[in-house]
Amino acid sequence: MGIDQQPLDKHRILDEPFYIEQGNEVQLALAAYRNRLPLLLKGPTGCGKTRFMQYLAWRVKRPLITVSCHDDLSTSDLVGRYLIKGNETVWVDGPLTMAVKSGGICYLDEIVEARKDTTVVIHPLADDRRELPVEKLGKLFLADPSFMLAVSYNPGYQSVLKDLKPSTRQRFVSLTFAYPSTELEQQIVAKEGSVDTTLAGQLVKLAQMTRGLKESGLPEGASTRLLIQAAHLHRDGVDLVEACRAGITHSLTDDPDMLGAMDEMIASIF
Repeated sequence: MGIDQQPLDKHRILDEPFYIEQGNEVQLALAAYRNRLPLLLKGPTGCGKTRFMQYLAWRVKRPLITVSCHDDLSTSDLVGRYLIKGNETVWVDGPLTMAVKSGGICYLDEIVEARKDTTVVIHPLADDRRELPVEKLGKLFLADPSFMLAVSYNPGYQSVLKDLKPSTRQRFVSLTFAYPSTELEQQIVAKEGSVDTTLAGQLVKLAQMTRGLKESGLPEGASTRLLIQAAHLHRDGVDLVEACRAGITHSLTDDPDMLGAMDEMIASIF
């Protein structure tokens, strides 16, 4: 394909990632991939969106290039820029251009956090054109047949100023993620946290209690990721209550009243 494949080697997922399917998301994503359709993943923080993309990349045997979007992420960060190397000015492809050329999967995590000008390059890639305009090179790259664009965001955090426009949203196949069912989440925490199912079940119960505080002012309850984090701390010898505080509740809020309420939850379970 005319590009150096070595930089993409580190993005290849050789071993099957641990992923438990919640519904028909794998079937839908594979159908989207075969039909060269882009994916939009919606769901709360730490519910498994990134792990799902790793699993999908492993299934289709394509490199996965993940970009964590932020307020300063610009079009140049995605497509590339000229850099000075020695006495030369050379063009260096950005992650999106690398994926387009190589037939990889480019996953833009929390896409609404990126600057608005990024939609200029996303739109023609997310419809039937599958083209990437690179203005600084004066070129238009046609995406490799194996290329896939995927984006994600957390609807619970978005305001009117940070949301996907209908013109962007309607280009994607949308998959909605939520926290797993009690049984599935217990399996995930036990496996990923390397703890027994009893402790995993207690951690899941704590998470579900914190998620019930959303109406009381807590922006978002404990994610599956935080439960695994606490499990790792405890498995390494940290007292269970302290592991729950450091690994879960204190990562959710600084409000003393809310922390006090969650301390009572911890005491009631452990």
